[in-house]
Amino acid sequence: MKKKLGLTVFLLAVLIIFMFNFPFSSATDPLKFSEKNRKIVEKVQGEAFVIEIEFKNTGKDAGKWNINVAFEGESWNQEGNSQNLELEPDEEKKLNWEGTVPANAPINTVARLVVYYEDSFKALNWWIQVVPEAELTIKSSCVK
Repeated sequence: MKKKLGLTVFLLAVLIIFMFNFPFSSATDPLKFSEKNRKIVEKVQGEAFVIEIEFKNTGKDAGKWNINVAFEGESWNQEGNSQNLELEPDEEKKLNWEGTVPANAPINTVARLVVYYEDSFKALNWWIQVVPEAELTIKSSCVK
């Protein structure tokens, strides 16, 4: 009995690890996102930003998607306006969104870019870090 329980727990743990190592969107999802760079962008409170994402229909049929983006963090969020996208097979298109870091976003906090489309989402490796407007730099020093 203990052996069966141990095996069941082991298999359940393997299943959970397997589930978290794959994206939540369908493996047959024909919409592909182009991520050429991955980095943290520093912005001050109230500063504007532009999101540019290139999409490609990797499926065999034409497709229509309703797409939106959001920067999501523990301390602040910023959502874009949804856009409709229609692509023929192998067709590519670039969409743009504009936003502003909230004026009340706490300094030294981060938010991650997430793309929402239909019933799926994908968290991209783009982050905005809120930095202070003032920055002190030591220009010179001397010890005698």
